[in-house]
Amino acid sequence: MELLSPLVAVYAAAVSLPLLLLLYFLKLKRREQVVSSTLLWKRAVQDLQVNAPFQRLRRNILLLLQLLMLLAILFALAGPILSLMAGPAQRYVLLIDHSASMNATDAVPKESVGEQTRLDAAKEQAKIFVKSLPDKAFFSLSGDSDQTMVIAFDDHAKVMCNFTSDKQQLIWAIEAITPGDGDSSLAEAVVVARAFAQSPGLDADYMSAEEPAQLVLFSDGQIRDLEQIVIGQDELIFHCIGESGRNVGITAMQARRSYEKPDEINVFATLTNYSNEAVTSDVQLSINDDVRAVRSVTIPPQKAKGASDANLPGKVAVNFSSVFTEAGVLEVRQLQSSGQAGSQSDSLSCDDAAWAILLPPKKLSVLLVTTGNVVLESALEACSPARLEVQSPAKFDAMDHWALGIEQPYDVIVLDNHLPPKLPRCRYLVFGHPPEGIDVSVRQKLENQVIVDWRPKHPVLKYVNLMNLFAVKCYQMVLPRDAEVLAEFNETPALALVRRNGSVFLLAGFDVIQSNWPFEPGFVLFCYNATGFLGMEVGQNQQTNLKVGQPIVVEGLSAEIAPGGAPRRTARIDGPDFSGTEIKSNSAGSIRFPGTSRVGVYNLSVPEQPNRLFAVNLLNSQESNIEPQRELVFSGQPVKAQKSTLSRANLPLWPFLVVLTLVLASLEWLIYNFKVRF
Repeated sequence: MELLSPLVAVYAAAVSLPLLLLLYFLKLKRREQVVSSTLLWKRAVQDLQVNAPFQRLRRNILLLLQLLMLLAILFALAGPILSLMAGPAQRYVLLIDHSASMNATDAVPKESVGEQTRLDAAKEQAKIFVKSLPDKAFFSLSGDSDQTMVIAFDDHAKVMCNFTSDKQQLIWAIEAITPGDGDSSLAEAVVVARAFAQSPGLDADYMSAEEPAQLVLFSDGQIRDLEQIVIGQDELIFHCIGESGRNVGITAMQARRSYEKPDEINVFATLTNYSNEAVTSDVQLSINDDVRAVRSVTIPPQKAKGASDANLPGKVAVNFSSVFTEAGVLEVRQLQSSGQAGSQSDSLSCDDAAWAILLPPKKLSVLLVTTGNVVLESALEACSPARLEVQSPAKFDAMDHWALGIEQPYDVIVLDNHLPPKLPRCRYLVFGHPPEGIDVSVRQKLENQVIVDWRPKHPVLKYVNLMNLFAVKCYQMVLPRDAEVLAEFNETPALALVRRNGSVFLLAGFDVIQSNWPFEPGFVLFCYNATGFLGMEVGQNQQTNLKVGQPIVVEGLSAEIAPGGAPRRTARIDGPDFSGTEIKSNSAGSIRFPGTSRVGVYNLSVPEQPNRLFAVNLLNSQESNIEPQRELVFSGQPVKAQKSTLSRANLPLWPFLVVLTLVLASLEWLIYNFKVRF
């Protein structure tokens, strides 16, 4: 048994007990009256004797009951708790999973009030565990108090509270854990827990270090990196959260425009069923909240793969085609699904929809800056751009580069042996000497270089054969660490991809006129791949469709400076569960927002610029599989879940004392009334 606040009871007793006794010692002030006889006043005389000071107290049942009531109240103020976990002090680390699968409601009807997710259940059990720990009390029969730490994890670990015995602080830390839609990865959380729990030991006194902290895991068991974790014997206690594995989710989705018909959008989606019965579901396609199509599909049930292997979920592919000529947000949503008996079959909502950011269809607009390269101009014309404009280097240098960076009238700018003093933010295909200011230096000129290696699977070099490429003269380029080398001469990189200040540079460190490349059939194909890659993939679509946890990155804001003005470095972002969050760019003019923990559409607004939309999707088959795992295997070490849920182990005694006080008060009232009447 423990007393949480004994000093409070001591102080209250020091005040209340003397006052109660003083009431029975008080001498009443009575008015003197002359009477002829005291025969009828014997009782009054006895009363005077009782109230005389310094007289010995007589036995009084009312006084006894009042003292018992007061003692019960004082004992309740001391905070007595009956601890059922008595023993030496220990240290615990609570590992609480708040990944996407912990948002499952386990077949609770969506229309019900106060539905509870797995994360809510895990937090409740964690709070029960904390409340059951021995308290740091003034007087305790169980020894020192336990120390507890709280860590929340999904694909990353977050320390919510360091080791402490303050139960209220621990409960606040548990309540502060918010749901997320990320992966469930436990290895980082275990490393963090062990780092905080590591005891230094006492070398001088030959004393052993403290016992390692006990890991207490609250999760549904859908953890992807169990094989990377080594757990000692009895080091981890596992509380499995969740009851049902029924779920239907979108595990793959892609939306793209047709190359032959840019106005036409083709959508491909995969629906996966993790329940044991076939599910019929309606799949809806909408663009900018305008419903374009609804299709009903039946998804087969999962099939047993083997005795020890996981089941194979049922899958079905859905294809849509729609015409849309503007920019917008495309959404594929799985509507209410039901099983054969019409029962609810979907417990997880974050995988019921997937989004894609659509850009308006257009063909490339290309600017060629050259003194007169007919071969290169002919190759670019063969790529069939919407517009090919040829300018001299002097005319290009005289253009308003700030306006070019803002308006971006060209998708790709091709520099043919020209080093402009300033470069607007754009995407560049550079032949010859690399531009200044992109962290690429030139050591010397080399002669008679041949290709020794290239990356044929890269989109720029797809179907391009560089085996016979020979350059009479080229530049020996020294590239930054983050550059991508696509092809190499025998002494220097031949083709490289560099990203700097919001611009993308595809560098060819030689003059095509001083090589045999124009006579090779792969030269025109290279120009076609390079302009398509720079103008479409890198410039527009690469960073708009993200997965949960992938940061939103916008580069090149520092280049957007009005003449005589200050750089626009502040942006505002709105997301699925927040709005109006301000973020600032770094010194290089890049904005990075890592808070994409929930699925949905994020809107980034920069002053005097069009809004940028980003789609964050789950598309994770493991998180959509919400079947609770009753046994975890850590690198060959099995850990079974606890068979029963947690219940309160510490029993507070103050409610019983309050009830006892009420009983004594009732008894005192009855006795008093009995004496008055009789």
